[in-house]
Amino acid sequence: MRRAWPFAAVALAAVPLAAQAPAPAPPAPASAAAQAPAATGAKIWVGRYAEFEEYLREAHIDHFKAVPVGVTHPERVFFTPGGLVPSAIVKKLPMGQRSGFWEAHQSEIAAYELDRLLGLDMVPVTVERRVEGTLASLQLWVESCRNLKDVDQSACPKPVEWAKQVCRARVFDNLIANIDRNLGNMLVDGEWNIILIDHSRAFASDRMPFEKEMTRVDRELFERLKTLDEPGLKQHLRKWVLAEGQLRDMLKRRDKIVARFETLARERGEAAVFPF
Repeated sequence: MRRAWPFAAVALAAVPLAAQAPAPAPPAPASAAAQAPAATGAKIWVGRYAEFEEYLREAHIDHFKAVPVGVTHPERVFFTPGGLVPSAIVKKLPMGQRSGFWEAHQSEIAAYELDRLLGLDMVPVTVERRVEGTLASLQLWVESCRNLKDVDQSACPKPVEWAKQVCRARVFDNLIANIDRNLGNMLVDGEWNIILIDHSRAFASDRMPFEKEMTRVDRELFERLKTLDEPGLKQHLRKWVLAEGQLRDMLKRRDKIVARFETLARERGEAAVFPF
């Protein structure tokens, strides 16, 4: 598995964010933050989470098809035609060590739930379901996307928004200790939305794998990170993050992330660190 960050530094360095983006606005009031976001591009689940979750849990599976990539040997399930979505990807991964890595299908669900808590809308809807007698994760198969490895990032017509997504993805992977981010598990749709998949190896480490990559973030995500606490994480993630101490380790990583950005803001100025 490749572990290096797949974003070309040259492509991002070409965007003078501090000059192009306005000064950071104060955090939105709670009422504004609670407004339902709108779906864009291939992210058809945005604003309709419960509907998609229920469908993935209950829809009749018509047939299976092997997925030719992925060391965890996932399968693609196709639902009866005419439903809400055509298909999903299934991972049957009881929690444990495989090929030297800790992984579990529960981590896929935990990543989705944390994405919801942070308001990222980058991880497709993911639920747990019994498939052929085995508990597994089902994740919406996102249509009309390319792997990042097949995308010319320099061609993006919205470079500032692209850079914001890149920075968000880096923070998210550091938060969940995702050691397995690579060019094949980041998708890009026709609207240049980044979609993050394949999180079965996340949450296992107590360290941040890509700490040095974090230099900028949007103020909205930064403030939401600071609101995470153990009771809230237990409520939403405890069922899926089962190993002892993983939630506390994640909060320690959160504290390091927040401290890093606060230090950078003092050194470089808030406009350089919170440019979006």
